[in-house]
Amino acid sequence: MLRDRLAVFADLELRREDYEFAAECFNRCRARGIQGSNTDFLLCAVALRRELPIYTVDRDFNAFRRALPLALHEPG
Repeated sequence: MLRDRLAVFADLELRREDYEFAAECFNRCRARGIQGSNTDFLLCAVALRRELPIYTVDRDFNAFRRALPLALHEPG
């Protein structure tokens, strides 16, 4: 059911630059003692490059905001 609901959204193409920027995001956070997964930092990189907010309930993303200019979606 979730797959069907998400099918209405277009897939975003990942580029080499996204992976490189994800590594930079990792390094920025790591320098401040903030840890996260490779997948989380790839999400951060793609969202930042495309100026998109991230919709999540994962509290790690609040920590990432201390080192990255992330926009998190605030449910209304």
